[in-house]
Amino acid sequence: MPTHSRRAAAALSAVTALTAALALQPGSASALDDGSLSLAAGTSVGVHNTYDQSAYTYLDQALDAGSTLIELDAWVNPFTHKWNVSHSNPIGSSNNCVQTSTLAGAYTGNRSQNLDSCLDDIRVWLQAHPTANPIMIKLELKSGFDQTIGMGPAELDGYIKANLGNLVYRPVDLLTKPDGSLYPDLDTAAKAGNWPSRSALQGKAIVEAIPGTFEQGNPFDHLWTDVEYSTYLKGLAASGTISNAEIFPSVLGAQSGDPRTRYSDATLRPWFVVFDGDANTYVSDGNTEWYNANHYLVVATDAYDVTPALSSSDPALTDAQARVALLASDSVSFVSTDWTTAPANGVLPDVLPRG
Repeated sequence: MPTHSRRAAAALSAVTALTAALALQPGSASALDDGSLSLAAGTSVGVHNTYDQSAYTYLDQALDAGSTLIELDAWVNPFTHKWNVSHSNPIGSSNNCVQTSTLAGAYTGNRSQNLDSCLDDIRVWLQAHPTANPIMIKLELKSGFDQTIGMGPAELDGYIKANLGNLVYRPVDLLTKPDGSLYPDLDTAAKAGNWPSRSALQGKAIVEAIPGTFEQGNPFDHLWTDVEYSTYLKGLAASGTISNAEIFPSVLGAQSGDPRTRYSDATLRPWFVVFDGDANTYVSDGNTEWYNANHYLVVATDAYDVTPALSSSDPALTDAQARVALLASDSVSFVSTDWTTAPANGVLPDVLPRG
């Protein structure tokens, strides 16, 4: 479709989606969600760097507000052999996560805990809200994995399993057909539309991992998170142990066409069905509807920066709603925003049809 025709169609779809959203009462995720949609057929909204104390005093407050994207920046700590969560401190945690095993405890206590506590906070919230919308946990592995100290993909899977338990929608779940047999890879399963309905994923989470900014700038790191985890995932499938995997590796960087062609090892490409990129680049970069046609998941960051740019912190609610509707019409699955305060945070509970 020519770009101008596609833009016109997108604009019309955006108006239609926005009208539908405004007809519903904001503030309740369940009121806005259409549980009959598959996970790949809906668009929902979350918060960039959700762990930051300037965003929320406590992480679970983001879930209370309706955020369905929780972003955690994790660093391998070579001294403690734990994953720290912070924006820029590689050997310490700075975040809004607390150690707790109860929902009440998630809003008190000492913050700046490690990744296990952040995952625990999410678990106790989901257990207390079993009909909540499915959430995407986005892990930016700032410095990647470090197999030399036993902190590789298998260890991170174990970390997630220990702290989120059976609340995770895993790669094996997408691979499994209704008759119990498996698709050969994630790409085939996604194209077949094997994603469950959103109602079937209530109270659950899906986890994506992307290469971190430090990792990408490290001249000594030649094995980034996306390649390392997809290689591991392919190996698990070959050995019949794919059920051990907890994470969907994500292709970082928006573009039209298939960005997986950047991987020289073509056998890795079918293990990517989640894509993550800048919203403005994604919207303006030609025909990207094929992501939706193939039932891939797309996370789009910096929603405010799509032309015409909105305030990064407090646009009008109607402008924020229109922006989410536009991105939904342009095939985004999860819209990442920095809108944590009123009135713009009124879009966080929104769930719209995608495409």
